[in-house]
Amino acid sequence: MSGMETYDQSAESPAAGQEEHPGERGAADPIRLLGVRADPLSVDEVYRAVGDDAAGGTALFVGTVRDHDGGSGVARLGYTAHPTAEAELRRVAEKVAADFPVRALAAVHRVGELAIGDPAVVVAVACAHRAEAFDACRRLIDDLKAEVPIWKHQTYTDGAQDWVGV
Repeated sequence: MSGMETYDQSAESPAAGQEEHPGERGAADPIRLLGVRADPLSVDEVYRAVGDDAAGGTALFVGTVRDHDGGSGVARLGYTAHPTAEAELRRVAEKVAADFPVRALAAVHRVGELAIGDPAVVVAVACAHRAEAFDACRRLIDDLKAEVPIWKHQTYTDGAQDWVGV
């Protein structure tokens, strides 16, 4: 299977006539941790937040500050969030939880000044199966970046500055 194909999890589905285990479905309240915060992010905190005995797969994504963008060196950057950012993050998380059989979900984004290599965003999703976890995690980070009003202010090594996402 190439990296671009969709995984067929029909082999993991219950056999004909076999009842589905409740753990195969999403949890009633899977959102375990959400936040937009100035304090450094903890990958361990996010991973622990999505622990669920019915989950067979946990997908975790960590977005880090890189040292370049668009061919230019990045010296530092800062993130600023609109006052509605946490509410929008919750809306995105609720949509992902409604669209996938999520057992547990967590997402935190950093604001303020960050250094190269710092975690800027950490998201994790736990589902009964790995394919669901990967798909839900990808949707969560993609929708967070597209819909939650958080903006990046980059300062390049040549002194130029740029706002991204505004």
